Amino acid sequence: MTAQDIILKPIITEKSMSGLQNGKYTFKVAKNAGKIEIAKAVEELFGVKVAKVNTLNVRGRSKRMGLHSGYTASWKKAVVTLTPDSKTIEFFDGMM
Repeated sequence: MTAQDIILKPIITEKSMSGLQNGKYTFKVAKNAGKIEIAKAVEELFGVKVAKVNTLNVRGRSKRMGLHSGYTASWKKAVVTLTPDSKTIEFFDGMM
């Protein structure tokens, strides 16, 4: 898998934006990616140093449309913490 296949998109919410001051960035990642693969992909894509990666599997939400009910797709979220001497990710700089 390439780095673009592992890191799917950034997650931009109030909670994830509050973590930027501590060097924590949140991404939606591939479901089968491990922590080491995620760390290498972030380092390759953004040119930063990763201190640690926390991952969690997000369950699909229950949805219904009329009589029919089902679930949205489940996905994986990664919170990447950068080292204190690392530079910031430029994509997030304009959002703080």
